[in-house]
Amino acid sequence: MILEINNLTKKYGNNTALDNFSVTLTNGIYGLLGPNGAGKSTVMNLITDNVKRTSGEILCNGKEILSLGKDFRRKLGYMPQQQGYYEELSARAFLLYMASLKGLTRREAKYKTDELLEIVNLTDVAHKKLGSFSGGMKQRVLIAQSLLNNPEILILDEPTAGLDPKERIRIRNFISEIAENKIVILATHVVSDIEFIAKEVILLKEGSLITCDTTENLLSQIDNIVYEVTVLSGEVEQLEQKYNVSNIFRRGDEVIARVVSDSLPDELRKTKVRANLEDLYLFYFGENKDGKSEKA
Repeated sequence: MILEINNLTKKYGNNTALDNFSVTLTNGIYGLLGPNGAGKSTVMNLITDNVKRTSGEILCNGKEILSLGKDFRRKLGYMPQQQGYYEELSARAFLLYMASLKGLTRREAKYKTDELLEIVNLTDVAHKKLGSFSGGMKQRVLIAQSLLNNPEILILDEPTAGLDPKERIRIRNFISEIAENKIVILATHVVSDIEFIAKEVILLKEGSLITCDTTENLLSQIDNIVYEVTVLSGEVEQLEQKYNVSNIFRRGDEVIARVVSDSLPDELRKTKVRANLEDLYLFYFGENKDGKSEKA
């Protein structure tokens, strides 16, 4: 499976939500990262044809998805960040209903519904109404519905939002397992969700593609500018005003702060540490003392 996105642009009046976005995707997981308003939702809505593009093309195995129509939608699974559901339906009834909309036979629908309820750990409460579910439980139902038709292209918008750490790990590992024969686009603000499972990471800012590369290659760009800095408690605020600080650990009168910067003064007590994806996010999208991006 190859999904080619070429010069994709979406404008709303004078506002450009997405500007000449181009990537080529093959089987595997692609993490989609960027701050609010970066264009992540626009990319997903254009691939699913929920909104009309201004220009550009999207090709599935060399064919424009607009000309493929239903044939393309059959290959597609989509979990939006917010999706309507009927609170009076049980989890099982909801999935069976969604399966019928996707064109599954009654036998296929029952098999896939039971299988997915087990995978998302909801078998014991499958008979209960969705209105009684917690936010995390509803999230797992929505993940299940996106997989009913065994899609070749799976788009997940914040799939682990509202899940506790144990469930987040369970879902993350499951996504990793099924991605061998699928293109998976996973948009998230929880960068740890994709750090170890993403084939490549797509970084978006203000509607433009910054880069698309492997986590290893991206982290190599900042390997020498991530530090643990030790300061006195009274100096933390000043440090945060000048630099991008991700984590702070207090130890007595001192504070150890994780800082991403290529211009730390020599007099600071600092030790270089291994970069992670959260550091990369700060590098591109953090704010320095002038309120501007660390990396343009």
